[in-house]
Amino acid sequence: MPTISITGQAENASREMIGAARFAAEQNTPSYGLVSRFRLGKGEDTGVFPKFAQVSLTQRTEGEDITDEQDLGLTTVSAATNIYGAKLILTNRLLRQNVATNWQTVGRQLGNGYKRIRETEIQGLFTGLNGGTQYGAAGAAFSAANVTAVVSTAKTNLVGEDLVILHHPNAVMRLARDLATVGSGQIRPLPEGFSARMLGKAWKGFSIWDVPVFESGLLTRDSSDDASGVIMDKDAIGFLEEVPFQTKKEEDISIAGGGWEFVAQSEFAAFEYDDTRGVSLLYDAVNPATS
Repeated sequence: MPTISITGQAENASREMIGAARFAAEQNTPSYGLVSRFRLGKGEDTGVFPKFAQVSLTQRTEGEDITDEQDLGLTTVSAATNIYGAKLILTNRLLRQNVATNWQTVGRQLGNGYKRIRETEIQGLFTGLNGGTQYGAAGAAFSAANVTAVVSTAKTNLVGEDLVILHHPNAVMRLARDLATVGSGQIRPLPEGFSARMLGKAWKGFSIWDVPVFESGLLTRDSSDDASGVIMDKDAIGFLEEVPFQTKKEEDISIAGGGWEFVAQSEFAAFEYDDTRGVSLLYDAVNPATS
């Protein structure tokens, strides 16, 4: 009887198929595209941003000497950057024997990490805007009626001229139910002036009284599943960059078998540019029932 060769006997002689590499799911990161952005120049260590107050004119009588002096009301906001970074070490053996691990996959991981920290640093400022003023309430629905009231109140209080709303996807879903019949409804293109590349995934086509509504799943929810979003003008928050995101690799011959250090760094700061031009929005963001 002839000997039969089976796969188990020859497994070490076969190459295993490696599927396409998968990456951890990432949330939309629109906040960076909705704020004012600045860059530190060479020799500068701090950004100083001036703001002028209003000047009032009053009716006068012909020939009258104008004696009441007006004050420019100049105030400034200062910001200095912080250093953010991460390092991965890849051994030469890993690079030789693992076809799924390469510089491109590592660079993508670090790039995603950079976008997340940039987003969360900006969103962490929402609750402090306008001296901590907040619209909405714990457990309140992000409904068309409530969001319309938010826009009206923000415009009345002169929060800004070019307002946007950003909130958790579950809250925006609740608003969408009011604005469009499920499975239908007009989806508008991105408003003029916004970057489709940067904000396209966070835009679902909804506007309330000419105020665009965006979503970000990186907004944290509290123990009651409420989240604090924002209605703001782009001048509410500033993003100051000194060193853009960059990656470098360096050989490390001191580790067994040799290897490489892959480092990513950036220097930036998110700061309250004009505190009066934004208000946080506290609304329910619980996961909806699916059955």
